[in-house]
Amino acid sequence: MRVAAPPAKPHAAARTEQIILFRISGQPFAVSSASVQEVRSVDSLSGAATEVDLPTLRKVRHVVRRGDKALFVVSGAAHFGLPAAAAGLVFVLRKTRTALLVDGIDKMATMTRLQAIPLAYCHEERAWYRGLTALDQNVIPVVNPEGFLTADEFALLDASLVPESLPDELPGEGIELPE
Repeated sequence: MRVAAPPAKPHAAARTEQIILFRISGQPFAVSSASVQEVRSVDSLSGAATEVDLPTLRKVRHVVRRGDKALFVVSGAAHFGLPAAAAGLVFVLRKTRTALLVDGIDKMATMTRLQAIPLAYCHEERAWYRGLTALDQNVIPVVNPEGFLTADEFALLDASLVPESLPDELPGEGIELPE
């Protein structure tokens, strides 16, 4: 007597995630679109940002008030140790007090696989990335939106602020991204 083969299990659909491909100093990076609250022009910061002068933390040069909290603007080039470049856009990152200066957006894409960071990344850069993905036969680092400033750096920045020196909210319209 033949025993019937067990019914085939349907393959679980690959988990996909929408990402934004962008460049900093000409280098490609990706970030989950769900982690970007809005995209703004750098021009929208003029008049709304206050300069920050911390010689020990050169990657943050500006702060903007959003409601009752300070939003620290991180230079992507300085953070990643890349040559300085003229940033054109600011990503306001969701669930952080961080905004990221980037050259521009290349495109939106769908990521189907996120590879773990290789062990060669063994210092603070392990917190900078969620992993690596392959798109169009290129390996793209996927940034961790919470990896741009550490708790100690936030404490240093918060201590350097004079509460009444912060300007009001960002003027103009940014592009709100859905969650």
